Amino acid sequence: MTSHVEDQIAARLARVAAENERKLLEREELAAARKAGLARRHAAKLRRQAEHANEAARALLLPDTNDSPKGDAE
Repeated sequence: MTSHVEDQIAARLARVAAENERKLLEREELAAARKAGLARRHAAKLRRQAEHANEAARALLLPDTNDSPKGDAE
């Protein structure tokens, strides 16, 4: 037979263990969300850098043909 005090201690230990498990799961969920967010931001950054590099390459390789020399029109 267990005493009332021992029952209270066992109940408290069970509550603490359940709370620790809940916190662990919450931390794991937050870490997964953080990792996914970092991956999305990194992919977006690489996409922007590639677009910028493509625009710069086009500007160097394909000069703007709409600009005509002003001296030739006369």
